[in-house]
Amino acid sequence: MTSKFLGALAAAAFLVAGAAHAERLTDKPLVDAAWLSDHLADKSLVVIDIRDVTKAGDPYAAGHIPGAINARYSESGWRASVDGAPGKLPPKEQIEKTIADLGINNESHVVVVSAGTDASEFGGATRVYWTFKVLGHDAVSVLDGGYAAWNKAGKELSKDPVKLDHGDFKANFRPELRAEVQQVKDAIASDTNLIDARSVAQFIGKEKTSTVKSLGTVPTAVNVNFDKFYHADKPAFASAAEIGELVKAAKVSDDNGSGIITFCNTGHLASIAWFGLSEVDGLKNVRLYDGSMSEWTIDPSRPVVVQ
Repeated sequence: MTSKFLGALAAAAFLVAGAAHAERLTDKPLVDAAWLSDHLADKSLVVIDIRDVTKAGDPYAAGHIPGAINARYSESGWRASVDGAPGKLPPKEQIEKTIADLGINNESHVVVVSAGTDASEFGGATRVYWTFKVLGHDAVSVLDGGYAAWNKAGKELSKDPVKLDHGDFKANFRPELRAEVQQVKDAIASDTNLIDARSVAQFIGKEKTSTVKSLGTVPTAVNVNFDKFYHADKPAFASAAEIGELVKAAKVSDDNGSGIITFCNTGHLASIAWFGLSEVDGLKNVRLYDGSMSEWTIDPSRPVVVQ
């Protein structure tokens, strides 16, 4: 090959790499209303509104961020029942189709918008964010404070439904972001930190949800209540400093490299803790056990302790 041809090839590769990098509009896990408003015209941006229908009606129809896609958390296929355990990550082909049907490509930068009314509801956004991350898609952010923050900022609203052309999203699964039963068993016998993100009452074994077979928690787990990660009154996610204090109080550390696994009932509330520890506080090797207590207690031979 001539040097001229090699130079042209290198220049083309540089342009392609530059374009691919440019599609990721920010590396921040949380963006505010001002940032999102400034980037609504970006061609690579896809805003997905995951707010569910409530007794008050359809929030998307009542008003949404201009250009946002309706992708309800409980109805759009973000989670699935797998081998009797509810709320797990759907099979690869199924979740790829769910995402592509929303008009999302691998070059898209996705911003996830929840209602932002409380910590549990905001967990829909952190769970969908984790879904993109575990599928190998880094170009994803969450609107801090959700729709509540957008509305509080007095930003523009639309009532026009939006549907993009079918996308070509393909997953590149990252197993290191997800814990399964064997990893939890290994964690009990090792120095891996297990964090139960449920309420104190569920952690100590006084209460449980209908999806969980037994009262109690996984042996060696510590409790970091999910609602400590979100300020509904602002509305905004907890700061890195605040999360650092939660980690310190729980005596959780990733210093020894053994890692951290968060869990709850079905992997919803645990995604809030995962997001706070991994994405906001920047701890390394944090995994989400999406099967959580609902899967763990299917087999009565798996140990459960009451505090």
